[in-house]
Amino acid sequence: MTDIDLKNISKTYEKGKVLAVNDVSFSVNKGELFGLIGPDGAGKTSILRMLTTLLLPDSGRASVNGLDVVKDYKKLRQRIGYMPGRFSLYQDLTVEENLYFFATLFNTTIKENYELIREIYVQIEPFKKRRAGDLSGGMKQKLALCCALIHKPDVLFLDEPTSGIDAVSRKELWHMLKGLKEQNITILVSTPYMDEATLCDRIALIQTGKILLIDTPENIVKTYKGNLYAIKSADKKKLLQNLQHYENTKQSFSFGDAMHLTFRHEDGHAIDNLQKFLEENMHEKVEINQIMPTIEDLFIQLMSTSQN
Repeated sequence: MTDIDLKNISKTYEKGKVLAVNDVSFSVNKGELFGLIGPDGAGKTSILRMLTTLLLPDSGRASVNGLDVVKDYKKLRQRIGYMPGRFSLYQDLTVEENLYFFATLFNTTIKENYELIREIYVQIEPFKKRRAGDLSGGMKQKLALCCALIHKPDVLFLDEPTSGIDAVSRKELWHMLKGLKEQNITILVSTPYMDEATLCDRIALIQTGKILLIDTPENIVKTYKGNLYAIKSADKKKLLQNLQHYENTKQSFSFGDAMHLTFRHEDGHAIDNLQKFLEENMHEKVEINQIMPTIEDLFIQLMSTSQN
């Protein structure tokens, strides 16, 4: 059963001058944790705002939980939860007051749906008398998630929920999302972090408002074309410059403490020839290893292909 369905959705700004979402179509199944993965400015927020009835699409149609996002917006708002990228709760209200306020908006109580938020709320309960504006980034996100869930929505939308929070809080939040998925809540989450893509059931890679690829994280990595190598040397800055000008470099980019590279032409001598080239350019402690590509590697390859 499909819970979210987009058909050829487009959105522009500045009277049509800026194309933010370009003919996007995808669907999310009931109870699925679906990731919209892409950098800032890719169109993720615009898509989420259209699906949560905050923006009108210029063309195309979309439905959530069987309701049209334009025609049925009043009914739909009662069935969905939305956690925007920017913290939007009342900074001057306490944790407890914010939660009570959102429960009242949806004509429910904290007690009625407490089991749904219990695992999250117990972590912020010691600070329930603290004003929301005085919470840490991680605690603000947990409070925002509680408020988005307090009315027990069928579908949950989260716009870059882990941006600006520490690594521990990121891990905790994804653990919470896994728990919510087990309660059959459909979740659409957007993130610029490629490593978070592997935590989703399926993902859509998006760039400049257009979907590049949709599949499971495992299947998406398998579409990488060619072999990928990690190159290291004592002087990484010089290595970057030399690899960019090497005649057999198809693509190279910095990745952590190494350079990732694909060859234009790969034969039995490609690695030996590269080793010789780097030695001729006075590189020391050279390491060349074939590696398995990540989703980020594939994303960079797809962007390069789409630009050519």
